[in-house]
Amino acid sequence: MNAPALFAIPTAVWGSTWLAITWQLGVVPPEVSVVYRFTLAGLLIAAWCAGTGRPLAFSRTDHLWLAAWGTTFFGLNYVGVYYAESYVSSGLVAVVFATIVFMSAIGMRLVFGTPLTARMLLAATLGVTGVALLFLPELRTARDGSSTSLGIAWALAATALATAGNIIAVRNQRNGLPLFPMTAWGMLYGAGVAAVFAVANGARWTFDPGAPYVLSLLYLAVFGSIVAFGAYLTLLKLVGAGPASYVGVSTPVIAMLLSTIFEGYRWTWPAVLGVALAIAGNVLALRKARQPP
Repeated sequence: MNAPALFAIPTAVWGSTWLAITWQLGVVPPEVSVVYRFTLAGLLIAAWCAGTGRPLAFSRTDHLWLAAWGTTFFGLNYVGVYYAESYVSSGLVAVVFATIVFMSAIGMRLVFGTPLTARMLLAATLGVTGVALLFLPELRTARDGSSTSLGIAWALAATALATAGNIIAVRNQRNGLPLFPMTAWGMLYGAGVAAVFAVANGARWTFDPGAPYVLSLLYLAVFGSIVAFGAYLTLLKLVGAGPASYVGVSTPVIAMLLSTIFEGYRWTWPAVLGVALAIAGNVLALRKARQPP
């Protein structure tokens, strides 16, 4: 599967998970929902690996790196996202999370020496500006206050953790760790860290048997975790963390298109311009990614 196809799968799926996450909020504490999601996803992938003869055994050193990856990429990252959406709108969280294109580029430069090119920086600027224009009404109505500031802080922390997870994933792949066994362990480690966070935070271990919660949990575990992360991590191996991080710019665009269909979202000229800029940034990123090294 080529880079554009691998790019399209997580973009399409994660474009809908911003809404699905809001159905997880309420009865069950955010960190407990993260535990449920990645425990289920990790066990399903592990069962599939065992059934298809893919070994799940890793060395002690590999397990340390898998634990670090799971902590940043699946555990604390998603705790931050869920908490951020508890305080501010999903649109504002999407705008903050789009800055991952800058964080990943800088992180790859610091850790692996990947060049920071003018083309890449232009693409990142276009993408983040486009996402900000797309959610301009929400940004205008966001009031200064402790809840808004706290939500933005959680979103920034989640973005930084996701960036660290991207970089560790590149390291693990460069060291030959197989994709799906690696992902199964990463998700289970992430669920374990989220469980520790839940216990330390005094969270209640409840479960919501209502259809919206159960169906959104299944969707987030199977499609939002297994399918989307499988494609994204393959893309990460193919093009690197910098270009792959542009998925974070594309997902808000898909989210708003779905909102148009199902929620009657009304488009404005700034929103149309925002989509155009975000698409232009992604085109630049993918063109760069498809060039031979």
